[in-house]
Amino acid sequence: MRDERLGRVRLLLKRDDLIDPEITGNKWRKLRYNLPEVRTGTILTFGGAYSGHIRAVAAAGRRHGLATIGVIRGEEHLPLNPTLAYARACGMRLAYLDRAAYRLKHTPEVIDRLRAEHGPFDLLPEGGSNAAAVRGCAELPGEITEPYDVICCPVGTGGTLAGIAAGLPPGRRALGFAVLKGGGFLAGEVARLQREAYGEVRGTWDIALDHHFGGYAKVPPELDAFARDFEDRHGLAVERIYVAKMLYGVYAMAASGALAPGTTVVAVITGPAQFSSPVVACASPTGLDSGEARCRR
Repeated sequence: MRDERLGRVRLLLKRDDLIDPEITGNKWRKLRYNLPEVRTGTILTFGGAYSGHIRAVAAAGRRHGLATIGVIRGEEHLPLNPTLAYARACGMRLAYLDRAAYRLKHTPEVIDRLRAEHGPFDLLPEGGSNAAAVRGCAELPGEITEPYDVICCPVGTGGTLAGIAAGLPPGRRALGFAVLKGGGFLAGEVARLQREAYGEVRGTWDIALDHHFGGYAKVPPELDAFARDFEDRHGLAVERIYVAKMLYGVYAMAASGALAPGTTVVAVITGPAQFSSPVVACASPTGLDSGEARCRR
């Protein structure tokens, strides 16, 4: 990709958003090895009202003949937004947890209550990041045929970076860009996921923490302007919550010298722009994979 703002840093794009039109972005990688492990015939998972993960699980369930339950943070609002309407059209049963209960969704008390309400199910965490997801994402580096030095991805729950780093060939490194404020804990999450998948921490990787633009799902004018300019220059629609922050970070690090001249960077496009959450006058997003309405001031 030619862009004078990158200096002598070469940028290549890995279009994971084009591989599956229904199971959008890189979600199909996370589901690839999770689906065969479903023993109950039902998947229960969590997400916000605009979650791409919820949409992907619903589509995968319909395709593979699995029942799906989406536990949505907050109260039901009718009519359903396009994400939840699509999920329901795929056959997903929608349930809701208030925000206080949602924060405790990982606890045995909440899980037991959900089993009592919905019957047996296999549990898939919010965002889909677990050991099986890591193994799916680890296949990504092997698909890149161009020589490169660094592979980059956005980081929300850590599963994609954990897998990419584990699948790196020798001499390559992975760089994640945290999309949420206070993301220092993500390094521990990536390491934990790799240990669950492989019994050890693998690959050379790091996480840049300074390009979150104020927090998860926040898209201030500076970031939106960067994304619009990128779209105009390169004819590629840019998803704002994850992808734009990664791309902005790559450009900033190229300008500062943190990415040395002559470096070839592969940026993984993990999600399509058309499924970004809507921009509203102001909202207060919470959660990791919510896709809640983001704030433009």
